[in-house]
Amino acid sequence: MRLSRYFLPVLKETPSEAQIASHRLMLRAGMIKQATAGIYSWLPLGFKVLRKLENIVHEEQVRAGHVPMLMPTLQSADLWRESGRYDDYGAEMLRITDRHGRDMLYGPTNEELITDIFRAHVGSYKDLPLTLYHIQWKFRDEVRPRFGVMRGREFFMKDGYNFDLTKEDALHAYNRHMVSYLRTYERMGLQAIPMRADSGPIGGDDTHEFLVLAETGESEVFYDSAITDLKLGERVVDYDSRAECEAIVTEWTTPYARTDETHDEAKFNAIPEARRRSSRGIEVGQIFYFGTKYSEPMGATVQGPDGKSVPVHMGSHGIGVSRLVGAIIEASHDERGIIWPEGVTPFHAGIVNLKQGDAEADAACEALYASLTALGLEPLYDDRDERAGGKFATMDLIGLPWRITVGPRGLKNGVVELTSRRTGESEELPPEQAVEKLAQIYAGHVLRPAF
Repeated sequence: MRLSRYFLPVLKETPSEAQIASHRLMLRAGMIKQATAGIYSWLPLGFKVLRKLENIVHEEQVRAGHVPMLMPTLQSADLWRESGRYDDYGAEMLRITDRHGRDMLYGPTNEELITDIFRAHVGSYKDLPLTLYHIQWKFRDEVRPRFGVMRGREFFMKDGYNFDLTKEDALHAYNRHMVSYLRTYERMGLQAIPMRADSGPIGGDDTHEFLVLAETGESEVFYDSAITDLKLGERVVDYDSRAECEAIVTEWTTPYARTDETHDEAKFNAIPEARRRSSRGIEVGQIFYFGTKYSEPMGATVQGPDGKSVPVHMGSHGIGVSRLVGAIIEASHDERGIIWPEGVTPFHAGIVNLKQGDAEADAACEALYASLTALGLEPLYDDRDERAGGKFATMDLIGLPWRITVGPRGLKNGVVELTSRRTGESEELPPEQAVEKLAQIYAGHVLRPAF
């Protein structure tokens, strides 16, 4: 993309309503614009990041054997009355009446709707196990929306639902989801710690939240620092293996890690003092096992091996995709702007032409642009007739991990400057070597369509 043709409405001043770094930087970098309280338009740069995160979530869900679909944003209140949650959910639910007087709601979650789909089409244990998921906009009428996309009213979320014959089968689905989430967050450049948590209005016996450590997090968290050393890396996981999934979950849940709601001071104090940590955390996902909480009242049953009808065991699993954009920025920024991890950056590198209109500099930038594009990378070429300082400030603000600076002086020596946004370190390289280095860096990060 050429910046002269792109829509990137960056702001020099920080809007007064922005209280935390991610909100401030998303507004300044031209990623979002508030439409009304807690509801945002996603401008091209923000939308591009949102779609990259969505693709990673899709890829890892499909890798784990889960099946994508799409459910509507509006739901019938009758389904929620059937489950008993319509009156219990509270004021966060946006209730609507259509022109025929039917009670509707803007979905805050989808347990009832997915259960209705399941019971209409699945009747035998032979069709199990089954995990369906979708990524869809949701709405919760926060009493005081704040912090931009971190605590908005409308949000983009992946929610998945497993249906299993027995509790043991459903707990394998729980473990499978935890492993897939760990890989998902790692690919995004995040360290999201699974912590024993409270189930809230979803209900259920077993639940873990995934929290990213950040000073602006809404939750107080307590953990054993040993958990921050764990990585899945390139480990190949057989998601059908109960033993393998359970072993990974045990590895990640044995070190103490809890939110303030479930914190146990005695167990925390049993950790060696040097490893005890307390911090703030941003919730970016949660998984639940809730047994037959929805299947029994809603009649989601299957015929078991003995011919008897039994309610299925269920769980739900959510990732706040739009919230993740803010969480990544909270975890990765400096005073100059955002610092995107390579796996989620909207553009893989910025090309800055120090002397737009100079024939040699223009030709070199065009050649770099063509070479990177041919490799499947997406460069953002700042071809505007602007001062170099302004171009650098824009690149720092929007946070692309790598910048190639092209100017007449360097070209006389046959080199361009490749700069890391994270470290600030630069090196001079011939243009073809700069392209080759970027190709190597992004070899494991270029995304393919999930399905």
